[in-house]
Amino acid sequence: MSAYKSDFLQVLAERGFIHQVSDAEGLDAKAAAGPITAYVGFDATAPSLHIGNLLTIMMLRWLQKSGHRPIALMGGGTSKIGDPSGKDATRALLSDAQIESNIASIRSVFSRFLDFDPGAMMANNAEWLDQLHYIPFLRDVGRHFTINKMLTFDSVKLRLEREQPLTFLEFNYMILQAYDFVELYKRHGCILQMGGSDQWGNIINGIDLGRRLLNAQLFALTTPLLTTASGQKMGKTESGAVWLNADMMRPYDYWQFWRNCEDADTVRLLKLFTDLPLDEIERLAALKGGEINEAKKILATEATALLHGRAAAETAEATARQTFEEGTLSASLPTVEVPRAELEKGIGVLTAFSEKAKLVASNGEARRQIKAGGLRVNDETVTDEKMALTRRDLPPEGVIKLSLGRKRHVLLKPI
Repeated sequence: MSAYKSDFLQVLAERGFIHQVSDAEGLDAKAAAGPITAYVGFDATAPSLHIGNLLTIMMLRWLQKSGHRPIALMGGGTSKIGDPSGKDATRALLSDAQIESNIASIRSVFSRFLDFDPGAMMANNAEWLDQLHYIPFLRDVGRHFTINKMLTFDSVKLRLEREQPLTFLEFNYMILQAYDFVELYKRHGCILQMGGSDQWGNIINGIDLGRRLLNAQLFALTTPLLTTASGQKMGKTESGAVWLNADMMRPYDYWQFWRNCEDADTVRLLKLFTDLPLDEIERLAALKGGEINEAKKILATEATALLHGRAAAETAEATARQTFEEGTLSASLPTVEVPRAELEKGIGVLTAFSEKAKLVASNGEARRQIKAGGLRVNDETVTDEKMALTRRDLPPEGVIKLSLGRKRHVLLKPI
């Protein structure tokens, strides 16, 4: 559909969120007629969500801002299996305690994007999946899934084509995800599941199961795969994934991630990851040449403010300005404390960049960056991978400045 009657789908379309909709006309009519309930599922396989989850979190945000009810479904049950979609290998199994700890760690992120007082909610599929009885579940639900159809899904086909093992445990994931949709419909009247484009088949399974079991009309909506203008999958840095929890990625580094986006991606990212009005984004889209950097700074500040708060975003922006534009060493740069005795003995430069500052993911990546001239200590290029940082490297400011390229810096502070 080129135009929608509902504010919800109109906003998603204008801002570039929509890849596929199972029944666009039917969903649009439902959303235009009154409040609907929709959900996105998130597995708790790590203590933090990452930038790949942010696209669907923003859809839940726009859903609520359009007058509807969002559900963030935590996979307390399905995390015990692991989604095989897009994976070449079986995930390590987590204990119940690990999963609960991850959910507790993740919970704070949603409160930044959703308002739980008027009706947004978090649910946990362990509430119903942990109570299932195996034989009744197979009889009532499993009979609606054929092996023939399940073998056609990409999450299964790719693993089989690559001769990677797919366990019976993982094979059940798509059935449980479909069952989640049915349970949320029965418990909360949820009629829409949203997710990434790789979840299309799983969501369609839920729609089909809802029709077979309850004669329910359910809907699917997926987002495009998030890639950069140069075709790379978005969401990775030299030091690894872009995490949403502040204890796993500092607000300053998060700000820098957005500031360092490709020029050609700026407008699209402003539409997807900020609340800025479209007319303001169009004004920024008209900037040319070096002026595009101003738009990228606005993107970085607005995206960081949504996740970490306005104060943290403005501090990150000020730190970057002082470091890059005013040429001063800002006390607001990310700082890692190291024992003074350790510095007295000498800290290997590879260890400093990978384990201490976490500017790179591994010693091997540090070596590659040294060969490319990408690492600096106190603004001096590192040329020797066997170099050790000692007390002699402390400048008058009392901290050692480690830099990856021109954009990312961490201070080592002896204590």
